[in-house]
Amino acid sequence: MKKSKTVSDVAKKVGENLQFARKQKGYTQKQFAEKLCKYQSDYSDYECGKIQLDYEKIIFVCRELEISPNDLFEDLF
Repeated sequence: MKKSKTVSDVAKKVGENLQFARKQKGYTQKQFAEKLCKYQSDYSDYECGKIQLDYEKIIFVCRELEISPNDLFEDLF
């Protein structure tokens, strides 16, 4: 039986996928944080899975990084 994912498991995996996509586009955390109107330290919390992206940020991130929401949530299902 497959173990169900907790909210923290999901946030951590989304953060890993976000970090991968950001690096693929050549952005530093600081550069991408500025696009989100965030401080680098706050943005880092998304990639570490400490804070979850809300719907608006998911859409913005996907557009900016040219990825789909499926890419962001890859390996969760």
